[in-house]
Amino acid sequence: MTPPSQLQQRSLVRPLTLVAFGGNALWQPKDLGYVDEQWKRAAAAAEWLAEVVELGHDLLIVHGNGPQVGQVLIQMEEAATKVPPGTLDVAVAQTEGSMGYLLELTLRNRLREIGSPAEVATLLSLVVVDRDDPGFEEPTKPVGPFFSRYRANVLERQLGWTMVEDAGRGWRKVVASPRPLEVVAVEVVRGALAREAVVVAGGGGGIPGVRDDDGSLRGVEAVIDKDRTAALLARRLKADAFVNLTGVPQVMKNFGKKNEQPIARLTLKQADRLAAQGHFPRGSMGPKIEAAMDFVRATGNQAVITDIDNLRDALAGEAGTRVVPDRS
Repeated sequence: MTPPSQLQQRSLVRPLTLVAFGGNALWQPKDLGYVDEQWKRAAAAAEWLAEVVELGHDLLIVHGNGPQVGQVLIQMEEAATKVPPGTLDVAVAQTEGSMGYLLELTLRNRLREIGSPAEVATLLSLVVVDRDDPGFEEPTKPVGPFFSRYRANVLERQLGWTMVEDAGRGWRKVVASPRPLEVVAVEVVRGALAREAVVVAGGGGGIPGVRDDDGSLRGVEAVIDKDRTAALLARRLKADAFVNLTGVPQVMKNFGKKNEQPIARLTLKQADRLAAQGHFPRGSMGPKIEAAMDFVRATGNQAVITDIDNLRDALAGEAGTRVVPDRS
């Protein structure tokens, strides 16, 4: 076994990069949801993720799971007359495992092709949230399928769900989206990275849980924003770079307007000012900017927001939007 001192020394030689991306990377809107489609998407993701390893980085991957959890919840509803439906925390755990499997297998194959000796490990990640988080009192995050008003009433009575009407399309379950406080197995992640393994962790924001008064853990019905969990992991592990992949090559000022402008570099003060002016909507770029700023404030390192096609150039500082400390 490698002595701990050597493990620590090895981890300091290679920069640690955390790459976060959404569940749409494996399931795009035009897809029908077949597993074969997700295998192909995962293989494509493995191509650009392996490039990070080729560049000499240790790699931690955090993925979203929105479409995948939605599929699991639909399956639960359709089978509800035959099999009791599971809870949302279990659905998150299911997709962490299934998506981790897709990514781990395709990454292993790609790393073998390029001659990399790196191992790959997928870790189910329990993430602690505050049981008194205000989101539990007023849940607002819609999840799963649309229901008729009648079925929504039944689910409210039988399962205690909170249901809201969604833009004329039907009724949906809404849950809390609390802020992550702790990734329980962060030291296991650190140990795997120290052994030069590529690690997939915090999938879908992690499996949400709370600590009771006696210190025991239990799962809760909630979803955690994957960008927040990615930033938390990046801070705790003192990552050298935090890369958040999205659908655009750079963050835009006045996005979608005639006078939109790409932003190559954002200091924390500039990001604060533009956020206050409404340039980063909560439902799109807002969480990514927030996560980047949290990481930069805590570590003094840079965060990058870009798309898949520009990942390699962004790591070299030649593409994407860099969020940097004010002193930079």
